[in-house]
Amino acid sequence: MNINLLTELEAQSLNALIDNAENIVIFSHRSPDGDAIGSSLGMAAYLKQRGKKNVAVVVPDMFPNFLQWMPGADFILRYDKKKEEVEKTVSEADLMFCLDFNDASRTAEIEPFITESKAKKVLIDHHLDPNIDVEIKVSHPEACSTCELVFRIIWQLGGFDSMDKDVAVPIYCGMMTDTGGFTYNSNRPEIFFIISQLLTKGINKDKIYRNVFNNYSVWRLRLMGFVMYTKLNVFNEYHSSYFTLTRQDLKHFHFIKGDAEGLVNMPLQIKGMKLSISLREDTEKPNTIWVSLRSVDDFPCNKMAEQYFNGGGHLNAAGGHLYCSMDEAEMIVNKAIKEFKWQ
Repeated sequence: MNINLLTELEAQSLNALIDNAENIVIFSHRSPDGDAIGSSLGMAAYLKQRGKKNVAVVVPDMFPNFLQWMPGADFILRYDKKKEEVEKTVSEADLMFCLDFNDASRTAEIEPFITESKAKKVLIDHHLDPNIDVEIKVSHPEACSTCELVFRIIWQLGGFDSMDKDVAVPIYCGMMTDTGGFTYNSNRPEIFFIISQLLTKGINKDKIYRNVFNNYSVWRLRLMGFVMYTKLNVFNEYHSSYFTLTRQDLKHFHFIKGDAEGLVNMPLQIKGMKLSISLREDTEKPNTIWVSLRSVDDFPCNKMAEQYFNGGGHLNAAGGHLYCSMDEAEMIVNKAIKEFKWQ
């Protein structure tokens, strides 16, 4: 199976950029998820295998506990914790990789370091409409994840034979998390060819699953039950649902980053349900609501997110935000569900 992504010229150019680089920085987006962390760690490990000694992974802020077991995670630089070290590292960079984001604004406070740097830049992403000035742009919205793209690039550049678990494990983890354990956006045969190849590197896919999905606190389980029993609003006539998480709810259940991961998928288990929306109050910024949307079949989450929630994303998985009270956010969601009803 041919899984190459780059033209011959692009492959030559990327190899040259890597060969000539002395200090490489890999960036990912705010509130990094499994795909962001997995693609960053996988790419970093690959570059180190190529003999690149100075490779740094920089993220704006905290990533969930259930991702901190991955090889190389201890060396990730968080800007909110190590600003001076990040600024020094970025100032010395001559090559930057922008992974799993289509616009520098998604990196929050890190954005100026990317846009103002004179370093060469490479974008690898699977979100729509990339808007970053780079030397090489690998943008494939049809891909299941940025990790898929990273694997295919490493494969094309001849790095598969020397690939070890430090590369393979994060890549598999990112593909798995961005598809809900390969339950959505994962029908293309290329995905399972890649999985078959990663398995030859000795990864334990069952343990990776447990590390991510069976690694929560008891408070996360209590939060799940609370949300499904008391906070879920179901509109059977519109095949849609939504739930809210207020600051008070989060405080009561000792919320830590990652505890709400995957909750938005659960209402889709209801027979006939096509759309699920989560509204979560920011724990620090007043009147800020984070919106997550999930759907099945051809309901366009991304279009709803763009039209109502200042966001975007993929067909069946999207996100956005609202600057208002929770009561106002619920009014907007109700309007969106009724006016953007399932066709």
